[in-house]
Amino acid sequence: MNKELEMNPNKLVAFLGKPSKEFTKADIIRFIKENDVRMVNFMYPAGDGRLKTLNFVINNLAYLDAILTCGERVDGSSLFPFIEAGSSDLYVLPRFSTAFLDPFAELPTLSMLCSYFNKDGEPLESSPENTLRKACRAFHEVTGMDFQAMGELEYYVIAPDEEMFPATDQKGYHESAPYAKFNDFRTRCMAYIAQAGGQIKYGHSEVGNFTIDGMIYEQNEIEFLPVNAEDAADQLMIAKWIIRNLGYEMGYDITFAPKITTGKAGSGLHVHMRIVKDGQNQMLDGGVLSATARRAIAGMMELAPSITAFGNTNPTSYFRLVPHQEAPTNICWGDRNRSVLVRVPLGWAAKSDMCKIANPLESESNYDTTQKQTVEMRSPDGSADIYQLIAGLAVACRHGFEMENALEVAEKTYVNVNIHQKENADRLKDLAQLPDSCEASADCLEKQRAVFEEHNVFSPAMIDGIIKKLRGYGDKSLRADINGNQEEMLKLVNKFFHCG
Repeated sequence: MNKELEMNPNKLVAFLGKPSKEFTKADIIRFIKENDVRMVNFMYPAGDGRLKTLNFVINNLAYLDAILTCGERVDGSSLFPFIEAGSSDLYVLPRFSTAFLDPFAELPTLSMLCSYFNKDGEPLESSPENTLRKACRAFHEVTGMDFQAMGELEYYVIAPDEEMFPATDQKGYHESAPYAKFNDFRTRCMAYIAQAGGQIKYGHSEVGNFTIDGMIYEQNEIEFLPVNAEDAADQLMIAKWIIRNLGYEMGYDITFAPKITTGKAGSGLHVHMRIVKDGQNQMLDGGVLSATARRAIAGMMELAPSITAFGNTNPTSYFRLVPHQEAPTNICWGDRNRSVLVRVPLGWAAKSDMCKIANPLESESNYDTTQKQTVEMRSPDGSADIYQLIAGLAVACRHGFEMENALEVAEKTYVNVNIHQKENADRLKDLAQLPDSCEASADCLEKQRAVFEEHNVFSPAMIDGIIKKLRGYGDKSLRADINGNQEEMLKLVNKFFHCG
């Protein structure tokens, strides 16, 4: 049996004996008939970054075939701010490869993510998933390679404080029970996400933990494996939906908000990327970071000011992007350096066989560890529109291959020190800063929008809508105005508590 199918937790993959990318309409109908599935859900992302749901009861086989083939109409003006009520009808069509059994439904229910189509039956130019699809296609056309991504999904679980085995404040990284209170919740989330097709790398508790008014706030993280960027976005969307639903079922509150209170760790949505050609990772060359990787990084350095428009989308985002909170503030990159914007993680480039050293009875492994090397963008957070964000990163990495001076830009923005330490103040002065507000991000996007609109990736209507939304917050001086004021900070956090 194919190793990628063996032990696969997705029940459709196990039943049909094929990878999800090969699912057909006939496969979906067969699974529904033979597993007594009673309901079908269409799910699709809207302008607020959340998944919306349309429920279908299966009346008969003819009706099932009709909805799988023709999709259904929805009101686009209620889903996206850029669509007017006078011409708002859209179609949603299910993508069979995304099918999964709803773990929360009382009746056996099959859910699928959908794509949007306009009145002419063409993919909607400004829809989130189509924008990402176009970004990945343009990346391949320009570079001849494929863009892959994975997310680190950080979130806080909130529940009444038990007061037993208290965690050490801001020291929750990889903590075990009983000091970490929500490990079982996280592992259940992981199991459901995997059953829904999510390719998970691992999960763990994160740095942040504190109590406010008798409530414990514990930060957790679920990290994914690198897959094609379109699949990475789908998996993150479903994961957020699952985490919230299970939290609701168990009586926990969940937030992906970038910041909760001053002086405590905020939640990011770090995105790792790698570039692949013919199935081989191109991020290393002879054990060191390749020119391909450095060109992609240069593109991200160039467009970093406007990427915040996709990845940091409400005023609380900019209270996270401050020094000394493991979040970036300057536009630079480096190796294994958590003070930079783009980090090159430790990449298994050592020549030793660590498995054999740790386990002397093992034979030589000869594992190709070059496949594991990625680069990580650290500015985005849980407020991000996931499809727009990953599309923006694909555009930025593609732009690096279109820049004549890409390698020079990469060299100029490289740092190998903690830039927030006093002795590195002179180096800090040489580096550009990330925007400090939604308004500032909107201004940056306005200046750089042409790059995102090239190759017909981001539609002008989508860029206009993003800029209008960001400027609408009127937060140009907000970070300075309420700095250190916990009461005002909590009011702001409550306003954007369920962002993304």
